[in-house]
Amino acid sequence: MHIIIDGYNLIRQSDTLRRYEKYGLERGRKALIRFLSAYRKQRGHKITVVFDGWEGGPALEERDRTEGIDIIYSHRGEKADDVIKRMVQKAPEEILVVTSDRNIADFVNRRREKTAIASREFEEKITEIISLSRPFTKEGAEGFSGISEEGGSEFQTDEGYEKDRDDEIPHEDVKKKGPSRRFSRKQKTAMARIQKL
Repeated sequence: MHIIIDGYNLIRQSDTLRRYEKYGLERGRKALIRFLSAYRKQRGHKITVVFDGWEGGPALEERDRTEGIDIIYSHRGEKADDVIKRMVQKAPEEILVVTSDRNIADFVNRRREKTAIASREFEEKITEIISLSRPFTKEGAEGFSGISEEGGSEFQTDEGYEKDRDDEIPHEDVKKKGPSRRFSRKQKTAMARIQKL
């Protein structure tokens, strides 16, 4: 599976990554790449991050590769949204796009073998995978700035996420009448793709 990420969207939807961006765009981008790299080492998915070059970007689209992550900077006058849409249209493989931009998500979800996931939901899932895969220690997390002084991951936070209403209401055994909700084939495929994370 190929995961395509709307870079600045994910940074700005994340309470943790946004803290790094306060000190400059470059620090925010580096924190995101380290976070994704820790995940990629666990799962091995191909990951491409697309950053906006709309206003102050390079004259031509630039590509880079860091810590196993492909990085694309859109050229000046082009939005990351346009690059992502172009990639989704051309790619023959199974794709999961990470964005909270409804315009991109709608575009992606209309295509076969393509699914979009909200940035915060993706971050929650990845944080859980990273924390369950290996314990974070200062020694084991060398060079990963998502590690706090105590050795725990700053990405292991529930801060900024709304509580699920079901968490607050005690569940009772209630028999519901009528047909159960069935998911369409497309919905089942999208859920299966997200499960691959």
